[in-house]
Amino acid sequence: MSSETPETDTAAERRPHEREQAGRSGLLSSLDPMAAYERRTARIREEIARNRRGEYKVPTWVLALALAGVIGLWIVVLFVL
Repeated sequence: MSSETPETDTAAERRPHEREQAGRSGLLSSLDPMAAYERRTARIREEIARNRRGEYKVPTWVLALALAGVIGLWIVVLFVL
């Protein structure tokens, strides 16, 4: 096993000092591009971790099937009717 942090940890739990600093600076942190980048990457990492644990709402195969159905319906409407 590796010594990496478990996937259940969020970015905020791994770096609590950054969360505190972001709260103190207020409006300036919301305009800071690096802070926005860090928040976005943290959200993406958390979403990936949730999906790996199986906490997604709709399975990917259902989304793919729905997309294929919509495309098939458009083909029928455009070329058959």
